[in-house]
Amino acid sequence: MGELVIPVQWMPVRAAGDPAAGDPAAGDPVAGGAGGAGLGFASPVVSCRLVAELGEEAAVAVIGIRGPGERGQARLAIRAAIADALSALSGLPPHRIVLHAEPGEAPWALLELPADPRRAWLAISHDGELSVAAISLHGPVGIDVTRILDIPDWEAVARDYLGPETAARLAALPATARAPAFARAWTEREARLKYLGRELTEWRATGDRALASCPCLPLVLPEGYVGALALPY
Repeated sequence: MGELVIPVQWMPVRAAGDPAAGDPAAGDPVAGGAGGAGLGFASPVVSCRLVAELGEEAAVAVIGIRGPGERGQARLAIRAAIADALSALSGLPPHRIVLHAEPGEAPWALLELPADPRRAWLAISHDGELSVAAISLHGPVGIDVTRILDIPDWEAVARDYLGPETAARLAALPATARAPAFARAWTEREARLKYLGRELTEWRATGDRALASCPCLPLVLPEGYVGALALPY
């Protein structure tokens, strides 16, 4: 079996506060999923294959938008897309979904279900014109997206942030393969850090053991980008 890759559910772009959120009763594509798992939730939209491979408890909804490159606008747009996706997954109207994104803290959402309010863990990443988000109902999750670029000082950056083994592996690659490999290694590190709730720091042998044990799966993204999803399995 080949490497498991994670498709992204691409969402329409709208401004935060625009009331035109997806209506799950109107056949919104985000609502596609098999059978509710209690509390009105459909299975997450990643894919049946992901659920089969990892188990229902590890399934995560992954959404994205292709829109404004300006970071402030991108933040508003991806939060609006998250609200739409959560509305479709839960059946709740958007005003019953409260997003929390405090500086320095991992974002999350409160779903105001009538009988049992429920938390959704979120992870968000932006680069270029892409923004992606992961939504989990079972615990923390990490995600990252980056453009594939030729970085002149890649060797020093890799040594300082990705560690000596990754730096040596990148150095052994042909020049044409190095930029995408560097980008993927970087997104995996960022996704793992977000999953563990840690800030980006330089590589340390002892501090990075927990990162190495956190698996990452690649995202299916437009050409020129790579991304990774970190999951607790």
